[in-house]
Amino acid sequence: MRIRPCGDRAFLAELDSLDAVLALHAALATRRPAGVVDLVPAARTLLVRAADPDAAAAARALIATLDLTAAPQRDDALVEIRVHYDGADLADVAQATGLSVDAVVAAHTGQVWTAAFGGFAPGFTYCVGENDSLTVPRRATPRTSVPAGAVGLAGEFSAVYPRATPGGWQLIGTSPDVLWDAARTPPALVAPGNRVRYVAAREAVTLRPTPAEKAAARPVPLDQGLEILTTGAQALVQDRGRPGFADLGVSASGATDRASAAAANTLVGNPPDAALIECVADPSSDALAVRARETLLVAVTGASVRLTLTGPATCAEPPADTPLVLHAGHTLTLGEADAGLRAYLAVRGGLAAERVLGSAATDLLSGEGPAPLRPGDVLAAGRTTGLAAVPLARHATPSLPRHLDARVHLGPRDDWFTPDALTSFLAQRWTVTPRSNRIGMRLAGDPLTRVVTGELRSEGVVAGAVQVPADGQPVVFGPDHPVTGGYPVIAVVADADIDRLAQLPPGSTVRFVRAD
Repeated sequence: MRIRPCGDRAFLAELDSLDAVLALHAALATRRPAGVVDLVPAARTLLVRAADPDAAAAARALIATLDLTAAPQRDDALVEIRVHYDGADLADVAQATGLSVDAVVAAHTGQVWTAAFGGFAPGFTYCVGENDSLTVPRRATPRTSVPAGAVGLAGEFSAVYPRATPGGWQLIGTSPDVLWDAARTPPALVAPGNRVRYVAAREAVTLRPTPAEKAAARPVPLDQGLEILTTGAQALVQDRGRPGFADLGVSASGATDRASAAAANTLVGNPPDAALIECVADPSSDALAVRARETLLVAVTGASVRLTLTGPATCAEPPADTPLVLHAGHTLTLGEADAGLRAYLAVRGGLAAERVLGSAATDLLSGEGPAPLRPGDVLAAGRTTGLAAVPLARHATPSLPRHLDARVHLGPRDDWFTPDALTSFLAQRWTVTPRSNRIGMRLAGDPLTRVVTGELRSEGVVAGAVQVPADGQPVVFGPDHPVTGGYPVIAVVADADIDRLAQLPPGSTVRFVRAD
């Protein structure tokens, strides 16, 4: 076993086989150390993520004492998945394997696959075949969006994308089957240990409703609360997220700038995990504007936005970072940001929003949680907590530079890169591109070259991980990141710097500095 650090609160335990990984996962799950948040098994590694560095160190020490000889019990039920073989990469897979298109389909349907582990996204289960006839590399550059139901191959694995997500797998078909439904028991169609058989679908494939169709079916708005007039570039309900479900493929999600979200809640007397609004202050789009349908106490933190309060005989520009009373009929507009990217609007009592796995956070990758906000939505305020509002002096917004130095811990796969690439990674300033979002911040700069050019088996990743696809351009994972990834992670941003990184708008630059 080899321990590979992943930042200051997580590590990868690297083993010789999938069976050894599953044995370690079962042993740790049985004797789960205090402070361990997530355990994510993969092909040859187990990711252990802890709440703090001390808990991570205690988990490393415990591993050395565990007996891994007992085989874990697994559910080997047979699950059939229908596939319409119309994938965009089907011909490329045929060429890469030396098979005809019909032979690729026959090889995919003609063997029983074993569900090894979950990851990447809820319901996305990595399945291992009985032979290596369909072993193919990932795409050199991942797609920014793979359609829901897409059936893909990567390395020795096959899987179905439960919803539209970014991805670098080779797509060979589409399935109409629902792989993940949080309201279903169990929510995942395929569980680790299941046997899976892909069956060629003869009928036309019908996919699930789109997010827009689901949003159109939402209930009629309430008469009281906070009405959304405009959303700006993006407005989402967020809280502290849903940690602890990564082994199901569910990332923690939650507020991108955790400190600013907690400060907004504290300013209005909420506990730090109360649901609130996260919005993107993008000068190229309309601003977030809300109207109070009752008297509400609110606060805005995060990006330095210009606030405008309007109402009957009222027009003012109140300060941010302080409690503000909105009377019924008042409109609050969060305008263009002088600095920063994301602002947070908290309401006394917190927002009463749909909760999935204990959280009201909107996860853009998995689709869990409330739908993105749209004009006409009305959000009810929850019960007050009895906590006192906090004055400005205790929660001043930190400076938000457009050029940031972020501390990183190298690894777990820094040894996959040439010495010159490591030097370049730390020496240059990387530019934040407009393709960035809550899933990942995409950077542009001089490409990083590898010393190891082969395929990396998928393994667990954490928020702040700097993953480098084959094109050499880094991606820093955000709160809605995939649970596992198949490109090497050169470094992980120190947890204390993740919030500041979240406030960098497109066009900003970041330089990575080795943490002590």
